[in-house]
Amino acid sequence: MPQAIEAQHFDEKKAYQAQEEEGTAFFDDGREVELLHFIYNHPSIEQIRGSPQGVLKAIDEYARTKKYLMNVGDDKGKIVTDLIAEQRPEVMVELGGYVGYSALLFGDAVRKAGGRRYFSLERNPEFAAVIMSLVDLAGLSDIVKVVVGSSADSIMRLHTNGTLQHIDLMFLDHYKPAYATDLKLCEHLRLVTPGTVMAADNVIKPGNPPYLEYVRSSVEVKQGLAEARNTNDADTAAFGDRWKDQYHKREGEEKLNKEVKGNPNLIYESRLVNSYEPTGVPDGIEITRCTGEVEEAQP
Repeated sequence: MPQAIEAQHFDEKKAYQAQEEEGTAFFDDGREVELLHFIYNHPSIEQIRGSPQGVLKAIDEYARTKKYLMNVGDDKGKIVTDLIAEQRPEVMVELGGYVGYSALLFGDAVRKAGGRRYFSLERNPEFAAVIMSLVDLAGLSDIVKVVVGSSADSIMRLHTNGTLQHIDLMFLDHYKPAYATDLKLCEHLRLVTPGTVMAADNVIKPGNPPYLEYVRSSVEVKQGLAEARNTNDADTAAFGDRWKDQYHKREGEEKLNKEVKGNPNLIYESRLVNSYEPTGVPDGIEITRCTGEVEEAQP
């Protein structure tokens, strides 16, 4: 296992409201639209307009004083914004946008780093509408593009129509069992190649064993699994009911693509950066760099 980087101390004064207990809704219960009303009725709305940091501050205020929001937060967010400043991606893609916290934080960072486009892929059209509204409010519509639909379908559509040809930096923060299958799809489409960097959220809470196993495996191990058509990474059994059934109410049973093998010849270097959820619960970001590709053996 790659060496983990220790987290800094969490500042309890900035903690979000606690995430609701299992069996109780912690999102998609009206709080997302309530957030919009909170921001647009904010006493400082005129100062917030055109300011990504102002909108982020208002989102944090709601989550600290009203209801929990499943955002990346500023602790883990800084890990990724530092990565953006280092990598200077032309094109960044996030899988899972929710209410736009990451799109605002990272889209602003990509623009400051000289990047061209930030794609926010969000399956829920109501959440996508919230993202679009807040992106417009923050003045980031020139760089942030919100794409509505399932992550796999959106990736395929963007690639097929020529809009997305390569991913420089990808942030994974969507349906947890889809991390590995969507990465393989991006490999298959040659969107992920040597030079691409991935940042995967929630690899400690709730955890993502299939994804971590894949990005931490050697080429030889991945080749063997591909030859054996092993599809364990598309098995939702590695996740608790709360996470594998997270979108069941609206979307029904999840159907992950178990056929795409990806590109097992890609060489990854992966490391865990320990951090905190915005509630103060320990979590981490897995940073994975594609450093090369092994050539196919000639027959």
